[in-house]
Amino acid sequence: MFRSLNGINYRIWAGGALVSNVGTWMQRTAQDWIVLTQLTHNNATAVGFVMALQFGPQLLLLPVTGFAADHLDRRKLLMATQGIMGALGLGLGILTVTGQVQLWQVYVFALLLGCVAAFDAPARQTFVSELVEGPNLSNAVALNSASFNVARMIGPAVAGLMVAAVGAGWVFLINAATFGAVLLSLKFLRIRELHPAPRARRTRGGLAEGFRYVWKRPDIKVILIMVFLIGTFGLNFPIFISTMSVSVFHKGAGEFGLLSSIMAIGSVVGALLSARRERPRVALLFAGAAFFGAGCAIAALMPNYWLFAVALVAVGIASQTLMTTANGVVQMTTEPKLRGRVMAIYMAIFMGGTPIGAPVVGWVADAFGPRWALGVAAASGFAAALVGVFYLIKYRNLRVEFRSWRLQFVLGDREDVEEALGAGEAAAQRA
Repeated sequence: MFRSLNGINYRIWAGGALVSNVGTWMQRTAQDWIVLTQLTHNNATAVGFVMALQFGPQLLLLPVTGFAADHLDRRKLLMATQGIMGALGLGLGILTVTGQVQLWQVYVFALLLGCVAAFDAPARQTFVSELVEGPNLSNAVALNSASFNVARMIGPAVAGLMVAAVGAGWVFLINAATFGAVLLSLKFLRIRELHPAPRARRTRGGLAEGFRYVWKRPDIKVILIMVFLIGTFGLNFPIFISTMSVSVFHKGAGEFGLLSSIMAIGSVVGALLSARRERPRVALLFAGAAFFGAGCAIAALMPNYWLFAVALVAVGIASQTLMTTANGVVQMTTEPKLRGRVMAIYMAIFMGGTPIGAPVVGWVADAFGPRWALGVAAASGFAAALVGVFYLIKYRNLRVEFRSWRLQFVLGDREDVEEALGAGEAAAQRA
């Protein structure tokens, strides 16, 4: 499960990333809380607008972010993006501690952070392939997700307690300081032991090459459609958890942070289960989407705070299984010279749908109640599962047969599968 940690470079990187991720989750929790309860009167639409500004640049800057990840030194690019994000956290913290922060300023900082993160995300995702040997890439991707969600367990709970005790401003300042950990980890990596992919050549049409590659890969296209549906309408948990906590269960900052941490328990379990597998299995995508939809539907019906928290654990397992598998399949089956551009497309669709979905889900929460907003998330999971089933029927010859007195789902033979998936995934499966 932890085989990637045998490499010294991955251990250094994982330690710095964990500290920084804790700070990131602390800031997200404190930011959502002050927007919902201090800068507005429980306005979920405002929280959704902040999320839209923070994740929208992933989509708008797509043509250049993937190009940067494939053509620039990823280590140096990450040092730049991480440093700038730390400075933005410091600025927002100073404004909040001094009592000068206003809603429009939070909007501006969210937008600036989103622009920097648009360059950071594809570089950070693909940098993992330089830290580990090829066979361990899937494991490293899963452990990255586990680390992110361990931080998600710690960060929101700590942030909730700190907001209640000393205010949100100090949470932002601590987040700014945590970026120092990842900067130090990048500085102390053993450069000679990295496994850099061949740098992509600068050619005319290089930006569009990633799109052409994805267009020829039906397996990647279906993953991107599923990720879009769930990323846009399903993964708006800052809205779901904050509105359920405040409007339905009438809880404070501490309980709000605890809910986010409880959900992260399920996410860590999902990521670690993915890390145990030798390679990601496409079938898990469709099962994860269906279970995500069912989990959100159950969470929407929970009558009290603690039952809602239990339902969030199941939602966390399903969502993390789905997203870790999707990330692993895309990275492992994409040609190395195109990995940055393809992952930029992946991250843009994953995060870039938020400007569409978050305001819509926030409006549903305001107009009809938080439980209906969770219903939207459930619908996105079921819709993604149906897209997956359609793909299996069309490209993998899925059929239902009656064998040994029970129903079984059977896929087509190996030759049919390789022809349908395309040369990229077929070669990866043979390897």
